[in-house]
Amino acid sequence: MAVPKKKTSKSKRGMRRSHDRVAVPTVTFCECGEPMRPHRACSKCGNYKGKQHLFKDEA
Repeated sequence: MAVPKKKTSKSKRGMRRSHDRVAVPTVTFCECGEPMRPHRACSKCGNYKGKQHLFKDEA
């Protein structure tokens, strides 16, 4: 079995792990004030780029 010849320093270990973090999602705010993901229609009002795209059923 392969065994490391020298101890890996905290700096080298940290540099290797620098890309392993959890990405924080980008949040934008709709005209109605609801937080939403960019490039997607608002789940509350259905607007995207100032136009109505999703229509809620009125029952």
